[in-house]
Amino acid sequence: AGSDRLMAVQQCDLVLVHIYPQGEDTLVSDRPKKEISPLLTSEVHSVRAGRHLASKLNILVQQHFDLASTTITNIPMKEEQHANTSANYDVELLHHRDAHLEFFKSGDLHMAGTSTRENGLKETITLKWCTPRTNSIELHYCTGAYRISPTDVNSRPSSCLTNFLLNGRSVLLEQPRKSGSKVISHMLSSHGGEIFLHVLNSNRSTLEDPPSISEGCGGRVTDYRITDFGEFMRENRLTPVSEASYNPSGKLPIERAKAQLERHTRYWPMIISQTTIFNMQAVVPLANLIVKEALTEEDVLTCQKTIYNLVDMERKNDPLPISTVGSRGKGPKRDEQYRIMWNELETLVKTHAAATDRHQRVLDCIIACRSKPPEEEERKKRGRKREDREDRMEKNGSKETEDKSWQESEKLKGLLEKDNPETEVIKDSPDSPEPLNKKPRLITEEAPPPERAKGPVTLLSMWTSRITAANSRKHQEFFGRASSVNSKFELYQHLKDESGMDIHENGKTSR
Repeated sequence: AGSDRLMAVQQCDLVLVHIYPQGEDTLVSDRPKKEISPLLTSEVHSVRAGRHLASKLNILVQQHFDLASTTITNIPMKEEQHANTSANYDVELLHHRDAHLEFFKSGDLHMAGTSTRENGLKETITLKWCTPRTNSIELHYCTGAYRISPTDVNSRPSSCLTNFLLNGRSVLLEQPRKSGSKVISHMLSSHGGEIFLHVLNSNRSTLEDPPSISEGCGGRVTDYRITDFGEFMRENRLTPVSEASYNPSGKLPIERAKAQLERHTRYWPMIISQTTIFNMQAVVPLANLIVKEALTEEDVLTCQKTIYNLVDMERKNDPLPISTVGSRGKGPKRDEQYRIMWNELETLVKTHAAATDRHQRVLDCIIACRSKPPEEEERKKRGRKREDREDRMEKNGSKETEDKSWQESEKLKGLLEKDNPETEVIKDSPDSPEPLNKKPRLITEEAPPPERAKGPVTLLSMWTSRITAANSRKHQEFFGRASSVNSKFELYQHLKDESGMDIHENGKTSR
């Protein structure tokens, strides 16, 4: 215990196995585990030689390494003597007992087919073989994976099962239920030349149908930079560092990783509508280089070329990818768009300008390009005035069109009245009886003055109303309609006699 080269014993389990021959009685009785000291425990087992010894050692191994037993039943295998026939075999596997943890939690241990060994000291859980799956994408996700080992390694069923799984196949295992329902609880599959027993979640999954980040509800933000964030994660992945790698700064790998993550997130808008430069392909070279811990002369030249390219875009008045989500109208003017872009670009570079002198040179280049000469400012001012004038013309365009159409309709009305100064009288047919004296319609009763409709009036509606009014003055109104009471008028009044009796009886004329 006091040696510097030897490791101290922290725990010791002393197991004594007494083996006696067949046909004889043992003289040593079993003794349960007894704690002799805080570091030492002992137990005694007495076993008959032969197959009983193998079973006893199997049980002791499971107890020592905290293992459990699972028996797979109904494994179809072809017979060696009869190739066209197949038989079902059972294979017992050993694995860590945590693979049965779900059975103990749910209390379904009796439903999983628990069976007792012949010596009555250890139990095994029975699972049924299912049809193998070749497509791993269709397999269920697992909550645990544990290495397995067949209890009878050299048997033919164990060898066939092992070779089947090592060839890349996967097998699903189900619990035998009394109700007959099929519950898939485990899966056998190999990874890297080793076979694992996967525990599948047979209960309701907490990850079932995860909500999409782009499907907001209740007015939440939905325009996240999902693609850019995925690229950001790929650039900042953690990988095991080799011991041979040396950093002159003397920082630990974890500290260097945190510093890089801090540089990349100093200015990183999460929403598409809150950024302009990260939506522009022309700014990508500068945005990727400015976050570096140190810049080279070539990096500075690349950043300056990017800035000059933006100046050229502004001179050509090229459009910018400005988001108009949540805003009405056409959005900000072109000059305002470039002002927003330059402000955001300057904010990004300022967060890294204090790192090195070369970072500061990039910021100085942006400030120099933003200070425009007087003739440039005058040109921008003229451009703003022209855009304001176009906006006012576009805003007043609809009102002027409506007034113009109303004036044209008034002119049309005057032409119609000029062409028809007097109302035309329709001549009577010679076969028609002489009409009664009709009262001339007063001009005020001809048609009510057209009322201006609420809201915008179309040119078609004004034209239709004028034509209808003009056509109504081309003939005299019918006597019955002019002298009707409540829109009703009695016809054939002259066919009645002086006593008021109708000359017609039963639809026939009296003679």
